[in-house]
Amino acid sequence: MAFGKLTIDWRSTIAAVWRSNRHFLKPIRNVDLVNPDTLLGIDEQKDAIFRNTEHFLRGKPASHVLLWGARGVGKSSLIKAVLSRYHTYGLRMIQISKDDLGVLVDITDEIVDSHHRFIIYCDDLTFEEGKGEYRLLKSTMEGTLEKPPENVLIYATSNRRHLMPERMSDNLATNYIDGEIHPGEAVEDKLSLADRFGLSLSFRPMHKDTYLDIVDKLFKGRVQDQELLHQEALTFAIERGGTSGRTARHFFNHCQTGLN
Repeated sequence: MAFGKLTIDWRSTIAAVWRSNRHFLKPIRNVDLVNPDTLLGIDEQKDAIFRNTEHFLRGKPASHVLLWGARGVGKSSLIKAVLSRYHTYGLRMIQISKDDLGVLVDITDEIVDSHHRFIIYCDDLTFEEGKGEYRLLKSTMEGTLEKPPENVLIYATSNRRHLMPERMSDNLATNYIDGEIHPGEAVEDKLSLADRFGLSLSFRPMHKDTYLDIVDKLFKGRVQDQELLHQEALTFAIERGGTSGRTARHFFNHCQTGLN
């Protein structure tokens, strides 16, 4: 398999993205490094993923991580914050889309002998019924005849806990044997992928007060009437379908033309 003509110097490159149209790993020169201190309302998730990453960097047992739940509350930003916090300790990150999972094994073959440690980042990892891409991910995470690489972990985000749609019809195949519940094959298949992630972090919809705290940080020193700011921010959130860190940033950008 050809990976294009570009060879990445991981000593000076902290992140890359897979470009399927050109079939190569592209170094990211302007990395979106998120300051962990700017992520509010997700302290437990931050602590858990930072602790897991530190174990990984020290060669201790660590888990693949699935961040799942509500939209716009910081799942993707938290993974970026991981890179921001640990790239000086040798952590590197490669982003790949779910549509390109077929090259995942080839990518890990390219980096398995590196002295750096890598996180493969897949954003919005969801699968539809009848699609088999998730089996490629399962084999990479747990290995087949070949052991999975020790210097690679997968961090993924999803709006779905089990990564695939759950339907009422799945429950029709449930069996009750000797008083125990045995899910049908469809359910077992869905659970088996989520189970590959040893660390599963849930993200709930953002509380209104946390949303307003983010708004206050974004507008710090820019407005005098905080009460009016909060009223407008909440109205904006209602129009956008809910409070979240993403909505707060959209509100800030929306108001830029009126700020001095």
